[in-house]
This record gives sequence, C-alpha cells and structure tokens, in this order.
Amino acid sequence: MARAFNGWHIAGILVAFFGIVVAVNVLMATLATRTFSGTVVDNSYVASQQFNGWLAAGRAQRALGWSARIDLDGARHVRVIGRIPLGAAITAVAFHPLGRVADMPLSFSAGRDGSYVSQATLPAGRFQIRVKVRANGHVADFDGEVPA
Repeated sequence: MARAFNGWHIAGILVAFFGIVVAVNVLMATLATRTFSGTVVDNSYVASQQFNGWLAAGRAQRALGWSARIDLDGARHVRVIGRIPLGAAITAVAFHPLGRVADMPLSFSAGRDGSYVSQATLPAGRFQIRVKVRANGHVADFDGEVPA
C-alpha cells in the first residue's frame, strides 16, 4: 500500500530546497570574499582624472617601437624577450593574482640570445608580471602572466 503525500512531505521538500540554496549562497560568498581583495583602484575619481595621462603615456610607449613577451624557462626564471634596446635596465614585480603570496621584486641580467633573465626564480603557482624597461631616457611598462 502506497503512503499518502501529506503536508510533512511538502515541508521537508521546501526545507531541503531552501537549505541547499542558502548553503550554496554562503559557500559562494565565502569564496568570493577570500579570493578577491575588493579593489581595482583605490580611488576611482582620482583614477578617472589620470586616464588621459595614461592614454598619452601609452601612445608615447607605442611610438618607441619596443615590445616584450614574458615567459618562464624550465627553472622558473622569468624571461623577457622582444624588441628591447641593448643595455636596457629591466626590473619587474611578480605578484599573485589573488594576493596569496607576497609581491616579489625581480632584477634581470642580459642573456646570450638577446633576452633578459631574472636572477630569482618564481615559486610554483600562477603569477602576473609587471616589467619596467628603462633605456635611452625612456621608460616602458609591459604586463604578462606566467602559468602555474
């Protein structure tokens, strides 16, 4: 004999359904707050006032004709390869996209193949790299990401 579907059954289904919804929302909110710092710029008004200056700096950098590609060698040294003047001074900062590892300043030396190789190695993990190239009185900035 089949049991009748009554109010207790519907109450159990509703409690289970909304319990799952609340649990997923709590999980997603927890993951979001633990993995994102919450700021892209510290002050959006000040950033908006600097925007035209950033565009002009970008045009000036493109006019130099410099280019850079950022990757890793087998030992996890950061390599900067591209059209960069000989004798350029290159520095960089490697940072974890979610801020889990402290920022790492990097210094570079010239390689035999025209590339520039960092003296320090990166630990395992995904990193974003901001490279600053100084040569002939000019400065250029390049960004890249290296895989885990």
